[in-house]
Amino acid sequence: MCTTCGCDDHHQHDHHQHDHHHGAIVRAEIDVLEKSRRLADDNRRWLVDRGVFMLNLMSAPGAGKTTLLERTIAEIGVPVFVIEGDQATSFDADRIRAAGAEAVQVNTGTGCHLDPHMVRHALEDLAPPRGALVIVENVGNLVCPALFDLGEAARVVILSVPEGDDKPRKYPHMFRAATLVLLSKIDLLPYVAFDVERAKGDLSEVSPRARVASISAQTGEGVAQWCGWLRDAVAS
Repeated sequence: MCTTCGCDDHHQHDHHQHDHHHGAIVRAEIDVLEKSRRLADDNRRWLVDRGVFMLNLMSAPGAGKTTLLERTIAEIGVPVFVIEGDQATSFDADRIRAAGAEAVQVNTGTGCHLDPHMVRHALEDLAPPRGALVIVENVGNLVCPALFDLGEAARVVILSVPEGDDKPRKYPHMFRAATLVLLSKIDLLPYVAFDVERAKGDLSEVSPRARVASISAQTGEGVAQWCGWLRDAVAS
């Protein structure tokens, strides 16, 4: 079975038709990706022109993105605007607003990631002022969000210790794209099988340019350093 278009290429009498169909699908995918790149570049210019710093926050579901954002909003001391990506519900956007930040919820339906077109509409709705920080909380997924540039200035990937230390090698593209990797929920290290040194070693091989930091939104460990990194990024 062809994983691109779903047709059965083992039937020899359909081989030419399959090749034609497969080629059309590939060309269409290239066109879509090229359009996405242009939209991401447009978003990047929009942000630079307004003096706004945007980062793309990614992780698996349940890694603690929203909880970390709630604590960040409380402690960072600069205006924070959040674009919340989920397939359904406004639960996370409601939590972010209750924490004191402006937020726009983007529901993707069956989609597994945000794209630059969705983000542009959300940016226009938020209208962040000069000097603001925009955080995109992407759909929880370690595969698809890594493939789409949204126009962000940085990518932050959260790896929570309950997920296991093998994720950098199992999902290398996600971690390869990271500016910063946060090892989160480190307060749970005594209770889960997670080898910090193995994870850091694998990250250094998969993504040698990414910075790695440890953090716990529950205990506050590493939160001041994380907020300092964000403030420096906004000011630069």
